[in-house]
Amino acid sequence: MKFTVSTSDLLKQLQAIQGVIASNSVLPILDNFLFELNNNTLTLSATDLHISMTNSVQVASTDTGKIAVPSKILTDTLKALPEQPLVFNFDDQNAIEINSASGTYKLMGEGAADFPRIPTVEQGTKVTLGADVLFEAITSTIFAVSTDEIRLAMTGVFFELEDNAINFVATDAHRLVKHTQKNIAVPHPGAFIVPRKALNLLKNALSGVNDEVHLEFNKSNAFFSVNNLSLICRLIDQKFPDYGAVIPKQNDKQLVINRSDLLSAIKRISIFSNKVTHQVRLKIDSDQVTITAEDMDFSNSGTETLKCEYNHAEPFEIAFNARFIAEMLSNVNSEQILVDLSLPNRPALIFPSQQNDNQALLMLVMPMMISNN
Repeated sequence: MKFTVSTSDLLKQLQAIQGVIASNSVLPILDNFLFELNNNTLTLSATDLHISMTNSVQVASTDTGKIAVPSKILTDTLKALPEQPLVFNFDDQNAIEINSASGTYKLMGEGAADFPRIPTVEQGTKVTLGADVLFEAITSTIFAVSTDEIRLAMTGVFFELEDNAINFVATDAHRLVKHTQKNIAVPHPGAFIVPRKALNLLKNALSGVNDEVHLEFNKSNAFFSVNNLSLICRLIDQKFPDYGAVIPKQNDKQLVINRSDLLSAIKRISIFSNKVTHQVRLKIDSDQVTITAEDMDFSNSGTETLKCEYNHAEPFEIAFNARFIAEMLSNVNSEQILVDLSLPNRPALIFPSQQNDNQALLMLVMPMMISNN
């Protein structure tokens, strides 16, 4: 089996799928890429048994065949070589020879028969949406996914398909994000949880892509494809929490404030907060909000005041974990935000001040008990 390919073309396509390969693979074969040559098309695959990605690159060849190629040594070699045509030769003993303009490199591959079969989705539901739409939905939710493996259902993003809309929901029990994308042709309602790793890989693959993503899913797997790239992952087989039950419906206090000003102030003030609790307090009164943090153990404190609009006559004070609320504000694409409040011990809701007709974003953050530490 023999083919010729551009160094940069092959490296680009391999890097798009390399993130699937685990650093501590349970099976040695999982440290390899699967190369499948069919004349001038070379299909590349990688898997960790839970997630699989495939890609393809055009090559010069009239051969067919399969082989598993060690991923790290191959990508390290391609990164070190200048742009040029490379000639790959594979023999019947899985020996690999790479010829460049100035040298020859030899390594051993493994039999393709040992490489795990890439799963397919059978009898699945199909949905099509823009790559930019899916990228934004993942970006606005994935940061709120839980890292607690005990709460397995929360370690992924919940895809909830409704009539002409998809809700993307993530929560770690301290905060919750619901991103709704409307005007999507949904054949029938459905729901599934996609694990964090798969979404991070998908997010990287979709960055800057303007084409359509084809999504197909059944009870066990979800399949995403865009251009020549595809990702298939095993779904989290758990029941997602009833997130609607925790979203307050009648918060009577509303704060309107500049998002970047509030974010910057919280980042500065949090420097002076307690290093365990990271607590910052917001005291709202009339047309201003005072942001305060202190660490009594080291006699550190900081205070800033910002202009705002507040619709309630009575002053109001609430405390948050600075890290949580800063990360949420960093993922709102709006100059102004609305913050809906009710009681100091009840969740706060954050919305962009303006949302287009096709999207809706809701963020919920749980408050902290106000303390002096």
